[in-house]
Amino acid sequence: MFIDLAKAFGRFKIWEVVCAAVVPFIFFPLVTIQGSKYSDPRVTSYPAKSTVRDWLDSIVWAVVAALIIRTFMFEMYTIPSSSMEKSLLVGDYLIVSKMGYGPRVPNTPLAFPFVHHTLPWSKTAKSYIEWPQLPYKRLPGTTDIKRNDPIVFNFPAGDTVSEVYQSNVTYYQLCRYFGKDKVMSDKKQFGDIITRPVDKRENYVKRLIAMPGDTLQIIDGVVYINGEIGEQPEEMQHNYIVKITGNGINPSILEKYNITEGYRTAHADELIFNMTGKTAEEFRKLPFVTSVTRRIAPAGTEVSEDIFPNDTTHFKWNADNFGPIVIPQEGTTVKINPENIALYDRVIRAYEHNDMKVKDGKIFINGEETDEYTFKMDYYWMMGDNRHNSQDSRFWGYVPIDHIVGKPVFVWLSIDKNSGKIRFNKTFRFVD
Repeated sequence: MFIDLAKAFGRFKIWEVVCAAVVPFIFFPLVTIQGSKYSDPRVTSYPAKSTVRDWLDSIVWAVVAALIIRTFMFEMYTIPSSSMEKSLLVGDYLIVSKMGYGPRVPNTPLAFPFVHHTLPWSKTAKSYIEWPQLPYKRLPGTTDIKRNDPIVFNFPAGDTVSEVYQSNVTYYQLCRYFGKDKVMSDKKQFGDIITRPVDKRENYVKRLIAMPGDTLQIIDGVVYINGEIGEQPEEMQHNYIVKITGNGINPSILEKYNITEGYRTAHADELIFNMTGKTAEEFRKLPFVTSVTRRIAPAGTEVSEDIFPNDTTHFKWNADNFGPIVIPQEGTTVKINPENIALYDRVIRAYEHNDMKVKDGKIFINGEETDEYTFKMDYYWMMGDNRHNSQDSRFWGYVPIDHIVGKPVFVWLSIDKNSGKIRFNKTFRFVD
């Protein structure tokens, strides 16, 4: 349609056709400003196309169609880490539907096609132009976002990254470890510090655990939503302490039970493995196993600045004992003070773009003193099914609605990262 319209304005050059197809909202206003006249295509004859031009037009059509499908309908995604095992495996190739929750209009419309944030021949060159930036807009979808859905989203803490560490270690973690001044100034160790718009932040996949307005609490590794035990995925994994007779376990045993992560402790007869509850039960029956116990960090121990809200003065939480915490919901108002502001700092500053300062025990938002805040967006709480090997909301907090990309619906290929072989029993399956 846009290509035909460009021709009706007398624009036949390849670059003009490409611009009309890819950025029509910029191309056509410029065409009209330049005074080009519209000719009715039904009564206008156009110059005959050469074979090469015919091929180029076909390629442009194919690229535009693929871009539309990728932007508004489906996108391919590869599982890079084990945070969702055993529900989703490293090496799973997913089809992610954007139509269910409604596709987002791209925040960054001017970008190199079919790549995410970095050009394929470079480790640092951006694949997009930051101007113009469009506001968040989601088109109507076919279903609501629901608790326990697996979801692909843009990593919220990936708004600022170190060129060297990327999202493997967040900029905010680096600032806690080394200090902001060193991170910003030491180019040799950290490289340039890069900011990214929402739709160009790293893609993550986790399970939606809590909805806007839910009260979440984790007690001894068990997730409670609004005071009741939350739904537990069948393939969810935890750390288990395995005590054995002898000095080790034959790798064939680990392969048989599909155990891919583990390590030995300081005790010769003790190992820690990531396992599902079902595998743990089967492991207890092995003749060389003396005990299998789930590893849980007791409340008040293993407290770390890496645990959200990254404030150990006021929040003595860990990955197994956390909360209670209320997930922010659009339109709701909360009381804020210096003791709890860490829970909402990123929401107020980064996601909802306010200027906030804490001074002399008082909170100022956009220059005005206040003791409350009303949320402008809905937020969600995401966790990996591999509970003790997942960087998730327990570490970096809420996921805003404008970061949600879509829902993985189908695994079309699964390749074992160690052997390089196709896992035929995990290929061509729907995602739960």
